[in-house]
This record gives sequence, structure tokens and C-alpha cells, in this order.
Amino acid sequence: MSKIVLITGASGLIGKALMKSLLDQGYFVHTLTTQKPKTHPKPNVKEFYWNPIGNEIDLQSLEGVESIVNLAGAPIAQRWTKAAKNRITNSRVKSLEVLAHNIKTHNFPIKHLISASAIGIYANSITHYYEEKDAQFSSNSYLSSVVHRWEAAVRSFDMENLKVSILRIGIVLDAKKGALPKMMFPIRNYMGAVLGNGDQWQSWIHIEDLVALISHVLKLRIEGVFNAVAPNPVQQSEMTTAIGCVLKKPIVFPNVSESLLKLMLGEMSAIVLESQRVCAKKIQQTGFKFKFHEISAALKSLV
Repeated sequence: MSKIVLITGASGLIGKALMKSLLDQGYFVHTLTTQKPKTHPKPNVKEFYWNPIGNEIDLQSLEGVESIVNLAGAPIAQRWTKAAKNRITNSRVKSLEVLAHNIKTHNFPIKHLISASAIGIYANSITHYYEEKDAQFSSNSYLSSVVHRWEAAVRSFDMENLKVSILRIGIVLDAKKGALPKMMFPIRNYMGAVLGNGDQWQSWIHIEDLVALISHVLKLRIEGVFNAVAPNPVQQSEMTTAIGCVLKKPIVFPNVSESLLKLMLGEMSAIVLESQRVCAKKIQQTGFKFKFHEISAALKSLV
């Protein structure tokens, strides 16, 4: 019988791509959804309801499961009101707490947990080149605090014979969803501009490489914390220029100043202004090989 993998956050950008890949590899997939399942899922897929905030979970979702890939979390790119901040944090922390509690309480023999995290755990820096051991360099920013609480919740999976992997994911590049379409829109319409001074580092990863990386960790059951980013981060000015080049559109507008971005986006401007140059060496040392090392090749494959 094929192995069963439980995916939380399966309706998101990463979750959809991962589920397709795992099904193609012959896995059976269980998914947890906060919407009552209405439609018939695909072959080899079973959908189950849960409400982490209300501590609800359909226990059948955990039956026969060997590995869990936890991708649950409300989108970061929304206006950071007090209510939104609570949703962003609780959707990540409570998801892990509910899973851990029910696995322990009902003695489900789960063998491996892979939990998403983010490079926002690292402090804003133009000069530092972050490895996994550098999380202590984190700042007091909202993003950093969310990721610290997210990873702290993983510690509740302190169970014998259960391996834990944490993936600190960078900017995921996909043609239809996520950050890239938002970056392309103004450039495509001749309104492209570098954000801030353009020196801030953006550590990115192609969606194909991210799915392959998760599959690699899943298949080999590799424990530990890993940066899920491409080997060659770029500065924001280089990212903007590369997108313009691929779209064959000139970047003619002056830089959008940091003060204007803060006025427009408020605290959420940190998403585009903070700088994290992140190293991929540790995951490469496990034998993982990236398909897309350079931003230009990644963009050409997507656009």
C-alpha cells in the first residue's frame, strides 16, 4: 500500500503544487480544510474538516498517516490590523498545537512532521548572510515574532520516534499566484519601479524547486531546520530589473521611497523593505539539487 501523507494548507499555493506532485509519485493524500468538504476529491485524496481555533479536528484524518506536511497559515499579505495579526499568528500556532495534542492523546504513530516556517525569523540586514543557526539574530519586528512563535509551537511534537523538519521558506515564485504576479503587474503596465533604495536582499525559490525540496525531505525523512531558498538571493533592484527584462518592459519610474511605502502600507511595508540574504548550503549538503539557481532562469521558466 502507498504511504499516506497528511497536508494542512493544501488549498494554498504550495499545498496545491505539493499535492499534485505527491499524487504523481504514488502517495495517498489526506487534507485538512477549514471549509466543510462539499465536492468529491480527486482519486487517492481524502478531505477532512478541522477548526484549529476551536480545537476541532476529524480524527479520521490521522488514521494510517505516516507523515504530515504542515503548511497551514493565513496569508501574510493583508492589512495588518489587530484582528488580522491575530489571524496570522493563531492560524499557524493553533494548527500545530491541535495536531500535537491529538496525536499524543490518541497515540497516532506519526513518523515525520515537516512544518513550514519563514525566513522572516532572521533580522533585517543588508550585510549578514544567514545560515540556519543564525535565528538568534532576529529582530523585534512583527514578522520575526510570528515566525518565532510558529517554530516554538513545533516543539510540542516532542514524541519518541517522530522526526521533525522545519523549512524556512523564502519568496515563492509562481506564475499565477503569490508574490510574482503582484511584482509583475506594475512592470507589465509600464509602471515598474524599484522599492525603497533597492539594496534589500530578497531570498527566493521557484515553486518547482520548493515542491521538490519538500519531497526530498519527506522521502529521506531528514530531520532539522533548513532554509528553503535558491542558492543565489538577489537585491530588490536586481529582481525588478530581471522581471522587466523577461517581460521586455523598461523600468522608467524612480524608486518608490521607503517613507511612501510606509505611508501606503503601514507596518506591512516590512514585507518589501526588510532584507534577508539567506544561505541554501545546508539543504544542498543533504544531496538536494536545485533546478533553478539564478533569478533570470527562474523567471523565464515562469513568464
